[in-house]
Amino acid sequence: MKSEPSTWSWNNQVKDKITMWDGVRNYQARNNLMKMKQKDLCFFYHSVTEKSIVGVVEVIKEHYPDPTDKTGRFVVVDVKTKYKFKNPVNLEQIKNNPKLSDIPLIKQSRLSVMPIRISEWNAIIKISEKQR
Repeated sequence: MKSEPSTWSWNNQVKDKITMWDGVRNYQARNNLMKMKQKDLCFFYHSVTEKSIVGVVEVIKEHYPDPTDKTGRFVVVDVKTKYKFKNPVNLEQIKNNPKLSDIPLIKQSRLSVMPIRISEWNAIIKISEKQR
C-alpha cells in the first residue's frame, strides 16, 4: 500500500493506530483492495519523496464502500499498525534484488495497492533486517 508522506505518513498511521485506507481511484488498485482478507499483512510504502517501505499494517476490516467516493465505485479497507521497519527498504534496493525483478512496484509503478508474492515478501523482510 503506497501513500505520499505529505498525504498520509507512517507517523500518521502510528498515531491513529487504525485507519480506513481511502481515496483509491484506480480500478486495478480497487480490485486488489477487494481481494484483501482480514489478517492479511501489507507493506506501508512512502511514495514520491522517500520511495521506501517503512512498515507493516494488518487488514482488520475487509472492503466496504469508500465514503469519500460519490460514484460508489471504489472501496476501502481498515488497517491497523503492526510494526515499523528498523531499516526501511528503498526502491533502489528492490530494483537491485533479482528476487524482486517481477514485483509490481517496478512493473506498475503508479499502482497504489498491489499484490506481493510470499517469496517477494520474504525477500523484502530479509533486506529490512540487514544491518546497514
